[in-house]
Amino acid sequence: MRVPMRAYDLIRKKRDGTALSAGEIAWLVGGFVLGSVPDYQMAAFLMAVYFRGMTSEETAALTEAVVRSGERLDLGSLAGRAVDKHSSGGVGDKTSLVLVPLVASAGVPVPKLSGRGLGHTGGTLDKLEAIPGFTTALSEAAFVEQVERIGCAIAGQSAAMVPADARLYALRDVTATVDSVPLIASSIMSKKLAAGASAILLDVKCGRGAFMKTEAGARILAEAMVAIGRAAGRSTAAVISAMDHPLGRAVGNALEVAEAIATLRGEGPGDLEALCLVLGGWMLVLGGCAASPEEGSEELLHRLRSGDALRKFEALVIAQGGDARVVRDPGRLPSAPYRLAAPAPTFGVVVGIDAEAVGLAAMRLGAGRTRKGEGVDPAVGIVIERPAGSTVEVGESLATIHARSEEAGVAAAREVAAAFEIGESAPAEAPVIRGVIRG
Repeated sequence: MRVPMRAYDLIRKKRDGTALSAGEIAWLVGGFVLGSVPDYQMAAFLMAVYFRGMTSEETAALTEAVVRSGERLDLGSLAGRAVDKHSSGGVGDKTSLVLVPLVASAGVPVPKLSGRGLGHTGGTLDKLEAIPGFTTALSEAAFVEQVERIGCAIAGQSAAMVPADARLYALRDVTATVDSVPLIASSIMSKKLAAGASAILLDVKCGRGAFMKTEAGARILAEAMVAIGRAAGRSTAAVISAMDHPLGRAVGNALEVAEAIATLRGEGPGDLEALCLVLGGWMLVLGGCAASPEEGSEELLHRLRSGDALRKFEALVIAQGGDARVVRDPGRLPSAPYRLAAPAPTFGVVVGIDAEAVGLAAMRLGAGRTRKGEGVDPAVGIVIERPAGSTVEVGESLATIHARSEEAGVAAAREVAAAFEIGESAPAEAPVIRGVIRG
């Protein structure tokens, strides 16, 4: 006679370091969603995973169980090989705003489901909603139809997709089990797999402004996610990129939209353009439109210079109800009433800029949120005036603060000035790309 499964036994097995089967993991996740496995037992299981880890097979099984907890997006009607993109988050990371239209302009369908910002990292949906009228709430049918029609769409994920992930994350958040590589990898990849794309490009950040502070940690996370993609039969690649300094110059929703538009016009910051060309080159490889990432990058550079990418962004804005005039005139984006300088306290060379400190200053201005459900101010933020390697004089502006009030601006200026490390000589230029992992 077969003995029925019990959450207690599975918790004990994981506590003692024994790998669980795919069936056991599916039973546990399914019971948690249905309510037969209570929060306190799932919390115990998550803590056991935190200390004991998971094999790659267990992590893939957990991801698949979470995907099966809800609906999946059906992209079978799309012509071509659809490629999704995910970034692990950073300060000033507006790459999705550039990459989605850029890659779509080269003929690769890009269906992008995005999220909102939390803490010092910004969210793609918050940035796009700085464009007057832009809607990120699309039905599944409207989302797919738009990708079929113009090649791309960016929208919020339906609550009906991976509901187990939302419940698991809420539990991890209050049980100090967020920073577990198998749980992080499963959470990210469950959303990507449910989104239905044939291929997935991951931008895994490392450094002071990233969730993974070290390159070694970012590589472990990237390898875990690529392994999940491989197990699920999806072409997957991960690019490990540095996030010690803010990416580009702008931090804040409308400010980042304006910088993304400048980049699509071929006039953006060099570091942002270079990263987008590398990421986009890999997306073209995964989409079957380039034989190598270098070939893909060359094609995308042509799309930038020809104006194709900017026109595709304009089509995206129009399709989702936004005011397309901002594409030609970013001055129509929301703007803050106060602009204050963050003055340099000493003479020297900017050696580094603490990305996390800048991100937190922007969050306190109102550009981000401390808890889910809070609103954000689209107009406020920070623009870096003197990037790393710049020589500065005493009192020269290191950054411009865009604030809702003078008081908030003064406080942010102090925080931002303190985030700049000023020394005697320029630092050695470190590469933004730290490695690539291919599934």
